[in-house]
Amino acid sequence: MEKIPFFVRRDSDGFFGLFIDNLVNLLIIAITLSELFKMPAKIVYGRVIPGAAISIIVGNIFYTYMARRLAKKEGRRNVTALPYGISTPIMFAYLFLVIGPIYWKTLDPLLAWKVGVTAAFIGGVIELLGAFVGNAVRKYTPRAALLGTLAGIAITWIAMKPTLGIWENPQVGFLPLAIILIGFIARITFPYRIPTGFLAILLGSGLAWAIGFMKPEAVGEAITQIGFYPPIPVFAAIKEGIKEVAPFLAVVIPMGIYNFLETMQNVESASAAGDRYDTRTTMMMDGVGTMAGALFGSCFPTTVYIGHPGWKAVGARTGYSLINGTVIFIIAIFGLLVLATAVIPKEVAFCILLYIALVIGAQAFQTTPKLHAPAVVIAFIPHIANYVRTNVDGALLAAETSADRVGMAALEAQAVSYKGLASLGYGAIVTGMLLGAITAFLIDKRFRSAGVYAFSAALLAFFGVIHAPELAFRAAPWHALGYLLLGILFFVLRLFERTGHKLEVMKE
Repeated sequence: MEKIPFFVRRDSDGFFGLFIDNLVNLLIIAITLSELFKMPAKIVYGRVIPGAAISIIVGNIFYTYMARRLAKKEGRRNVTALPYGISTPIMFAYLFLVIGPIYWKTLDPLLAWKVGVTAAFIGGVIELLGAFVGNAVRKYTPRAALLGTLAGIAITWIAMKPTLGIWENPQVGFLPLAIILIGFIARITFPYRIPTGFLAILLGSGLAWAIGFMKPEAVGEAITQIGFYPPIPVFAAIKEGIKEVAPFLAVVIPMGIYNFLETMQNVESASAAGDRYDTRTTMMMDGVGTMAGALFGSCFPTTVYIGHPGWKAVGARTGYSLINGTVIFIIAIFGLLVLATAVIPKEVAFCILLYIALVIGAQAFQTTPKLHAPAVVIAFIPHIANYVRTNVDGALLAAETSADRVGMAALEAQAVSYKGLASLGYGAIVTGMLLGAITAFLIDKRFRSAGVYAFSAALLAFFGVIHAPELAFRAAPWHALGYLLLGILFFVLRLFERTGHKLEVMKE
């Protein structure tokens, strides 16, 4: 068999995309912890960022190995490694639903960090345990449901904010966006076969500096952060955090479930693109990576990223993952994080994220049966609700108020259906998958399967995994009752068929 190379030329495109994604997440973490939660630099740059780098390099090395093993097993040179890093939605949940509340209550940034580290470790355990049910869920859930809810995440959380950022600063954002669309979407090769990602970063950054958009003083300030920050185990911090983490398990447990479902769906996305990885192995690796990072100070779970089909389409193979992990690790332990983001404008990263969202959204329709298109679309809707509610909350917070203070009646009077946005948005990734599965089963007249998923939704709603802000007994009773009635209806239709009656399909 032909030898599988460690690196190919197009790995550079995959590297720049994955690297920028990871870099942006680390920067958000550093800025939020430092400026909003007042954590000292020795914790942010000496514990959290090196710990996160540990989880990233461990996962990247493993997924490089996993891809090379698959390539050798199947005798293919075109296997692409799974992209991996800190989960963006979970990152925000841990920042503002775990670390934030502790800090705002106690004004103790060190305690907030300790609780965050403990919560991340517990999240890793949940990811690891999810490995033992992931294959079954993937086996019995229609692809339209798995990829539909994933596309919902892509279109809202991955695409919307970056796209808005590009249009806020078109003088910087439009040029790299055009390069990304030409090279990655239209698949046109640039002169001298210059890698698309590299060209977007080079020209986008060059333009930003040429027109004075980037600030030289930011570079000088970033240089002061350079130093040596070796990863150090933080067992004592986890031990202390355990005493205070209990109230946040209602956030940590659903987020852990969310995370292993996201990994499962991204593995399905890779399978649709031609690379069939074992779900259990990847989910176990995500759990191990998250726990490894937490043991060295990270507060943030990791996951297989959205985007494998995009990097496969541009020609990235196995080496891009290894390069990404290595570069991120070097940046973290030498304090180069702020310097990198002071040189490269965030608008370049936004363009790459938009590309990933386009590929994932398109894949949900391209690799599922045409008749299942409505199932894909309905899986989007909970994510749209969650995205809109989060933006409403942000606007109200900026006005130093909240939905409860304004009142539901006042919001309804302005056509803001806040209660509906909240109930539909809570647990969006699970709700989207369930609605997509039920719809796909109904299209295929598989009423028993639709009924099973409706009953499952009723159970999850009753305990607050979906449609409720926290886990509780009778968390969303009316939603549970609604799903229960749907399940009964579907089983009645199943019984109707089995007694010899035929359900006709309407003709167009």
